[in-house]
Formats: sequence, structure tokens, C-alpha cells
Amino acid sequence: MPGEKQHDPTPHRRQKAREEGRVSKSQDLAAALLLLLGLMLLASLGAGLVEFLGRMTKRQFSVDGMIQPNIAAALAEWKLIVTELARVMLPILGLLLIGAILVHVLQTGLLLTPSRIMPDLNRLNPLKGLANIFSIQNFFKLLINIFKIIFIASVAGLSLYADHEGILKMADMSLESSAIFLLDLLFWTTIKISVALLILALADYAFQRWKNEQDLKMTTQELHDEMKNLEGDPHVRAQRKAVQRQLAMDRLESAVPKADVVVTNPTELAIAIQYDPDTMHAPKVIAKGAGIIAGRIRQLALENGIPVLERKPLAQALYREVEVNQEIPEDKYAAVAELLAYVYQLQGKEIPNPPSAAA
Repeated sequence: MPGEKQHDPTPHRRQKAREEGRVSKSQDLAAALLLLLGLMLLASLGAGLVEFLGRMTKRQFSVDGMIQPNIAAALAEWKLIVTELARVMLPILGLLLIGAILVHVLQTGLLLTPSRIMPDLNRLNPLKGLANIFSIQNFFKLLINIFKIIFIASVAGLSLYADHEGILKMADMSLESSAIFLLDLLFWTTIKISVALLILALADYAFQRWKNEQDLKMTTQELHDEMKNLEGDPHVRAQRKAVQRQLAMDRLESAVPKADVVVTNPTELAIAIQYDPDTMHAPKVIAKGAGIIAGRIRQLALENGIPVLERKPLAQALYREVEVNQEIPEDKYAAVAELLAYVYQLQGKEIPNPPSAAA
């Protein structure tokens, strides 16, 4: 069908979508990984936080912790609390911040999209908002979210049920034992919930990648329009090439008649060489071409009485290594000098001194 997206996205379309912020990412994956990271940080670094909270609580309920009724004492007490809290919390919060950055970078790479935060009045359109609320896409999102809630609640319920005997025995435990058991239960239940969230998030990320790939696919018309915009209209491009070809031909009209010899391959390549011992240090390529251009060089040479000689290896080397208006390299001096000597001998002219490497 003409409007069917059946073509894979081009690199240009992928780059444009990336610049607009349309990349595959999952917020659930970031949340699940950060929750797991937070739990592991609490397990490894949380002892200092618990010790601080216990010490601070004991201090606040003791006589020493009573704040004196003056501003200086209150500020000193708050400075102590903030300093101690920062000492135990900053490592945890800093590692969480680094983890959050890494999670997003691993999903999308380094991506800056200022256009996404620019004000857009269309987002304030109430009619568009209502249409989004009652859209089929949001209905499916609601069903997925309900499934997630049921799934997570089931994991939490099963985790608590597995320890139901310990929960029932809490009534016979001491306060300290009950607190330790409850903290351990909550920690491992949260770990299980985090793993369940991670499984759902990985599935969501896989779906987001698939959906983004489908959204980026192109119709035949979109592919044609992109090629047209990038490369220009085919008719204009053909006209441009024709003009360039004509300009090249015009340059040949003035350059080839100045040549002393034309070296060919014999039909695919043609290189026009000029050498004036009074003004040039070495012979120079003044025109070269392949295919149609080579044919035109040979034709102009014959029309102007310029010798056309077949030297396949030399023609290939000069076409490959020497640009127009560039002197012959030193390793080709001998071959070109021999060629020029032969041409001058045929024409009955005085043979010029061969080019040398000396300036």
C-alpha cells in the first residue's frame, strides 16, 4: 500500500529523530535500577546512617540535646545536625546521582535536546488534553499499569506470606528482636519487588525499542521526499551534471591545444601533457579524463595535430597520481622525458633538456 511504512529508517531519519529526542528509553527501567542501587547502597553504607539517626535521636531526647533559648545555640545545634547528616548522606546521594546519569546514558547515549524543554502552547490546549486522556493509547497504558500493580502486589504478598510464621511470632519477641526482624523482612521484600520491577522494566524497554523502530519506518513517499531533499530534485541534479560536463568540455577546448603530447590507455583514459623548458621545472598535466572526457581529449588532440600515444602503465599512473595543473612526479620523469623526446624527434624539433630533480 502507498501509505504503508515498509522501509527501514535511513541514517538521516534516525539522526533527526534523535535530535528531536525521539529515542527508545524506559522510565521504568531507570526507576527499577535506581531502586536496586539504592537498596544496595543502604545495605553497604546504611550502617553509618542508622548509627547517626540513633545517636541523634538519643541526643535530642537527652538533657544535653535540649536547645538553649537563644539564636546562637539553635544555629550551632542545626549546624551540627546538617554537618553530620551530610557526612553520611552525601556519599549515598552522590552515588545515586551517578547511577541515575549512567542509567539514562546507557539507554540513549549522550543526548541533549533543548527543544524538548522549550515552551509549547499546544500542550496547554484543553481539547488536545482531553483527546489524549481518552485515547486508545492511554487506555492500553492504564491496563498495563493495572497489571503492573497486580504483579508487584502479588510479589509483595507472596514474599510476606513466605515469612508469615515469623510475623506471627513477633508478639513473643523483644522490641529489639522485632525491629531487627521487621527491618530484615522489609529489606528483602523490597529487594524482591525491585527484581520484579526490573523484569517488567526490561520487557518495557524491549517494547519501547520495537515501537520506536516501527515509528521510524518510512513510507515509499517519505523515502522519496527525503532523498529529494538531501540530494536535490533528479531533474535539477541532471541539469547540474550537464552544466558541469559542459564546463569541463569548455576547459578542454582551451587546454588541450597547448599540450605537447596526449597519453592514452588507449580508449578509457587520456592525459594531456605540456612542457616548456624555459618556464617549467618539469612537465605538467594540463588535462585528463576518462570515458567521454578521454574521447574528447583525443579528438581535440587530433584536430590540433598533437601526437596521441598509447602507454597503458604510464597513462594509468598519471591519471591516478597527478591532478590537473600539477607537475609530473620525479619517479615518472624518465618515462615522460622519453615520450617527449620521441615526439620532438617525430616533429623535427630540437629536443629540450630532460627535467631534473634540481630546482
